[in-house]
Amino acid sequence: MIYCFLADGFEEIEALATVDVLRRAGLSVQTVSVNGTKFVTGSHNIKVEADIVSADIDINATECAIYPGGMPGSETLSSGDDKTPTVVAKYCAENGLLIGAICAAPLVLGRLSLLENKNATCYPGFENELKGATYTGEKVTVDGKFVTGRGPGCSLDFAFTLVALLKDEETALEIRKAMQCDD
Repeated sequence: MIYCFLADGFEEIEALATVDVLRRAGLSVQTVSVNGTKFVTGSHNIKVEADIVSADIDINATECAIYPGGMPGSETLSSGDDKTPTVVAKYCAENGLLIGAICAAPLVLGRLSLLENKNATCYPGFENELKGATYTGEKVTVDGKFVTGRGPGCSLDFAFTLVALLKDEETALEIRKAMQCDD
């Protein structure tokens, strides 16, 4: 299962575009609220109902964890009362599973020292949160099992990269073309 973590103040386009593209690829994705209730409000006051709450996660079924940015959502994922997002990030890193974080959310990985000696990108101004990483400034950076994205405008590239890594490049290209993003 691919888990996409949502906290109040998440960046809607980063979360929902990514989940949409992954589901178009036939991948199993669940949105996970860390609020204790399924309802989460994004940084632009868009309310969504998550598929599950964090207590419902089966950590042993985890294939990938995704952390959308936005504030204060990224901060909550990193240091909120619910430790599930950081527990899952550590689990993924320890087990060689893919981890995706975009915009401000790479701070979750940086604060856990998971990006040390890695290349990574993030929203400008959060570079200091990438503890031990080399900041690239690219739209999307892949280093091993870590995929980081720069910001909301990079959401589709971030999602297509995840599809290529979780499934295959051909599927990512087919979806990109079907969505008219093949320029």
